Amino acid sequence: MKPQNFVLKNQTIKKRFVEEKRRRPESFERRLSLSWSIWMFGTEPIDESLERLRRNGFEYVEIKGDTSIPKEAMKKALKNSGIKVSGACGMFSPQRDLSSPLEEVRKKAQDYIHEVSSYISFLGGTYLIVVPGAVGRPDAVDGLEMERSAEALRQCVCHFKESGVKPVIEPIRSAEVSLVHTVDEALDYLDMVDDPLVNCLNGDIYHMLNGEQHVGEAIIKCGERLVNLHIADSNRDAPGKGQIDIDTAIMAAYLVGMNQKGRFITFEPLGPYPDPYVLSTGPCDVSVMDRLVKDSVEYFREREEIVRSL
Repeated sequence: MKPQNFVLKNQTIKKRFVEEKRRRPESFERRLSLSWSIWMFGTEPIDESLERLRRNGFEYVEIKGDTSIPKEAMKKALKNSGIKVSGACGMFSPQRDLSSPLEEVRKKAQDYIHEVSSYISFLGGTYLIVVPGAVGRPDAVDGLEMERSAEALRQCVCHFKESGVKPVIEPIRSAEVSLVHTVDEALDYLDMVDDPLVNCLNGDIYHMLNGEQHVGEAIIKCGERLVNLHIADSNRDAPGKGQIDIDTAIMAAYLVGMNQKGRFITFEPLGPYPDPYVLSTGPCDVSVMDRLVKDSVEYFREREEIVRSL
């Protein structure tokens, strides 16, 4: 029986992975650096969030993109836990929207980028996830959103130059945002911004499943521009709880060098909310999150070892 098209694509990526691993074994020695996006833990005290990650073997954390915790207190909590900041997940609501037709709303987004970039830099993080439009607003305001967003972000280049933090553009499924849903659209957006300091991507395999023809191919298309890759399964639960081929995603990640220092695999299993930001302001369900973190990292590391043994 002839394999289905997605199976053929999986097989092509597996063949390439095995061949490259044999040809350049030194490039595959380092394992993927794992991080966790903790904004889903809501209003839980930061010490408790970091302790959950520490006991599950995490070296990095992706913090929520705000500055509500004083930077010295955050730095102390990180030092106590032994966990380092990879970067931050920017929170781009309709009130701070780079694509808004209202200048004051775009200005709020730009001020927010300045503030959070400085905060991340102080904590030793390397990236800020930037969403070109507002999360939770899937309908376009007009046909000029891309142009406005790109121009507004271009005006933030001075902030990135000052902080040394990389802006990484994330394509998000069409149920949540009105623009930039695919890797190709994200690359077009980078071309529109047209600045060498704005040249990186944040991938998300859940969004890729919704918007791309093939998750593995989408990762490979990102190439060296991919700084961070969010992990969640097809139902936005822990990896292994849905239908995404995690093995193929891992192989593709290795093929584009995601195991290099300064690049991260970050778990973000949020559940299928059209506006997932609701999780950031609610109480943490400790038992659910304890199990979610444990299940996610154990399954992913198991599959990574199987892939690395090929």
